[in-house]
Amino acid sequence: MEHHDQREKEAEEAIASINKRTGRNMPQAIATAAALVVVILACLLIRIDLFVVLIVVFMMLALWELRVDFATAGLHIPVVTLWLCSAATLLATYYSPHHIMTLALCIMGMLLLVALSATMKLSLGNRLSLAVADKLSHTDAGARLESSFNHERGEHNHSRLSHVAVSLFTVLYIPLLAGCLIIPLTFGGHPVAHAIMLVFLPALSDTGGLFAGAWLGKHKLSPRISPKKSVEGLVGSMLFAMVGAFAVFACTYDGATWATRWWVPIVMGVMVGLVGTLGDLCASMLKRDIGIKDMGHLLKGHGGVMDRVDSILISAPFIAILLWAAGL
Repeated sequence: MEHHDQREKEAEEAIASINKRTGRNMPQAIATAAALVVVILACLLIRIDLFVVLIVVFMMLALWELRVDFATAGLHIPVVTLWLCSAATLLATYYSPHHIMTLALCIMGMLLLVALSATMKLSLGNRLSLAVADKLSHTDAGARLESSFNHERGEHNHSRLSHVAVSLFTVLYIPLLAGCLIIPLTFGGHPVAHAIMLVFLPALSDTGGLFAGAWLGKHKLSPRISPKKSVEGLVGSMLFAMVGAFAVFACTYDGATWATRWWVPIVMGVMVGLVGTLGDLCASMLKRDIGIKDMGHLLKGHGGVMDRVDSILISAPFIAILLWAAGL
């Protein structure tokens, strides 16, 4: 019995050590990731339209999380307008015969509507206040003091222009980049393969960076912005993404395509590793500037939807352009 208790204690200590080095609850993170993989693959196998709907749902959740994040600093974004316009934009982009033009026109219209809506502060009852209070309860005081906003004085008063500015930033950050997840599904004749590359390569890159950084990370990449990021983690991100890209290509394309496009998985792996890490660093800068620990709270072990989709969103236009330029 004592030997069994000792093994359990050692296992708990090992998990605690991994959690500390990775900065997250790894058992929870793995369970959540497995559930997400099952849902995404089920949508792709049943019908590609379900995957498009799934993108819409995740973007709406991400918009709510960003609404709460900005609210902790006293900034307001018109989340209802963003929900309606984002759903319409993503669905129209997929179903319209002129996908890129539709996306461009919808984004321009959304910028105008969101800018107008941002000048009006509409209340959603006490749901937002409760979400903000919960967010602040899980944020340490040090992060608040490092923020660009003076939180010691209570609620910060911003001009209407500030609300408009963060609202327009939100349009470019979420709906526009999410539209780049939709575009590759409309060309090349391999929508499932494109969807897997768009979603799973950045996720695989994150996983490679996480484990390489946890076990081998010694040289900090940007200690001021993200202390846990390392050069070794960046290399691991690129290698994992490259292996994933080769696996998808091997299951999708024939020998003739491989003969002329063998370089694409290499470029894609390096690109996703670099851009995904940049996306994580940009999100870390945003969190530090606002004064919060995590961008969201809806996914157990992952911080939130925004913490999972930031690298996917920032990688989407680059993957889309590479696939289009390579004729895939």
